[in-house]
Amino acid sequence: MSVAMDRALMALSLEDEQEEEAPFTMPELPGFSSAEENSLSIMGRLLNPECQKMSGLILTMPRKWQKEGRVRGVALSQEKFQFIFQHEHDLQDVLEKGIQTFNEWALVIERWVENPPEDYLQYIPLWVRISKIPVNYYTTPALMTLGEMIGEVKVLAFDPSKPITQDFIRVQVRFNVAKPLKMARVLDMGGGATHTIHFDYEKLQKRCFHCKRLNHEQQVCPFLIKKRQDAAKTRRANRLEVINSVSKILTHGDPLFGVLEEEQVGTDPLTGRPKIAKEVLEEMRRFLSTETGEDLSIKIDKVKRTVKEAESNPVSQKTILRLEAPPIITQELNKGKGPVFDYGNVELDRTKWDLNVNPNKLMAASMRAHSFSAPSKKIPPTGTLVPSYDSEESFYASHLDCPTVFRAGSSEPYPTGTGRKQAKGRRRPPRAQRQTNQLALTPAKELAGNLRREGKEEIGSRKRKKTDQGAEACSLNKQQCLLVIPNEGSPSP
Repeated sequence: MSVAMDRALMALSLEDEQEEEAPFTMPELPGFSSAEENSLSIMGRLLNPECQKMSGLILTMPRKWQKEGRVRGVALSQEKFQFIFQHEHDLQDVLEKGIQTFNEWALVIERWVENPPEDYLQYIPLWVRISKIPVNYYTTPALMTLGEMIGEVKVLAFDPSKPITQDFIRVQVRFNVAKPLKMARVLDMGGGATHTIHFDYEKLQKRCFHCKRLNHEQQVCPFLIKKRQDAAKTRRANRLEVINSVSKILTHGDPLFGVLEEEQVGTDPLTGRPKIAKEVLEEMRRFLSTETGEDLSIKIDKVKRTVKEAESNPVSQKTILRLEAPPIITQELNKGKGPVFDYGNVELDRTKWDLNVNPNKLMAASMRAHSFSAPSKKIPPTGTLVPSYDSEESFYASHLDCPTVFRAGSSEPYPTGTGRKQAKGRRRPPRAQRQTNQLALTPAKELAGNLRREGKEEIGSRKRKKTDQGAEACSLNKQQCLLVIPNEGSPSP
């Protein structure tokens, strides 16, 4: 039921579309029209909507005009906007500022009118500086004529009765934004002489630096795009002309003309080499031109059949037609194969050595497996328990015979790599033990004499200084010391 109803409604809508609808008339009732409010508003449009965002314009311009809270912006479309003011003097102040810019691109702004003309929002007031003016043209009519080259002159800032301190004259013109800006103009001074004047524009920031228009950037300039397209068409035409003008290999006087096609003797586009070598073509021509007792048609058939058979096989085409060396076919699959750096098995190796996956791969198990798989090593002492290993552990043990693992029953590691043999350590007892052994070998009397110091005496386990020694003991000791001095002779009594 719903499908049938949809079809019926569609048929009715199609019939209604065929009939032309009369324009709708808005009722003239109070509150429908906002003409009174629009009387204090200005209208405008963006010249480069790709670089000027409408929402940013509505929020930025009141702050730029320093009239926040006294003006309200309305976005009418992607390009057009409206600003409604509360007071007349604010509106006039904005219009007297001249050209307005947003995001460094110019705006077209005019006061709202109820019935806009055809050229509405097409002109902007623009101040122009005219420089390098000929000395004979510093007159009001001449300056007005120079300003008319840009647009309709509205104001001319020139006073011939006062000194001119600047090298330019300012002129305000009504400029059409659809036209390009003129940066210079050549004047005919008569008698074949020319003079160039220059124009500078105030408050204009960005423009197309190719066509000098205000509605696009240089990257998207339609004139540059058209210029590039025309240049591409010209290059393609020249390329086709060059291709068509290439001299053909087979001409009317050639014996191979009509026997082989031009595509068969041309250049291969993939390799850049001729499809048939020049030597082969010369032999074909000689074969067709030489009298061998055969009919010419038979020779032509032989040449065609031979070329066709050779073209069907890439190897024969390479060796017979192009006279190139045949490729070498070898059964040694790894011939000339160098080191291949492949990291595809890294994850597999990491899984093999993972303890969570292989719990038997422990340090002790690897040491035991190493000692078990190495018969040339030392046999563990009697009574050492050697656990039994299954096939997997034996397999790992056979691969663990490396110089960087520990031997079972020993705390000394193997020497790493192929370094020099480790030197044997000195079997020397500790210092305390050496002193004890020395004291045991020394006689008791000699030890007592060595331990007793001069000027001391032992009383039990304590020592104290001797106080009964006098000057005689000191002199005797001094005399005893002098007697042992060599080569000095005996001392005087």
